[in-house]
Amino acid sequence: QVQLVESGGGLVHPGGSLRLSCAASGSIFTINDMAWYRQAPGRERELVAVITYGGKAKYADSVSGRFTISRDDGKKTVSLQMNSLKPGDTAVYYCHAAVRIAYYSNILPYWGQGTEVTVSS
Repeated sequence: QVQLVESGGGLVHPGGSLRLSCAASGSIFTINDMAWYRQAPGRERELVAVITYGGKAKYADSVSGRFTISRDDGKKTVSLQMNSLKPGDTAVYYCHAAVRIAYYSNILPYWGQGTEVTVSS
């Protein structure tokens, strides 16, 4: 079994910063892509940023230049540094990892439980 646990959410004023972290644990052989998604009230879950095993990152247009995704494969963690936050960034943020639990197994998606980010004055 694989678990993803997020931390770092909270309330921040517009223009402020937050750093989200996600730690993976359990039966893990390799972790391929790691990503952050978010879901605002009444809206569908959307991809915020993704980082490959090799460290190549891609961002949603709405966060490009403000957010930075990074990973530490030794610690099995992925982080999201969020700067210049806007009220529109308010959402529950979810960590996602594509995990192979054994050399012979398929790559399966795993999700964290979500951490809430509120940007408000």
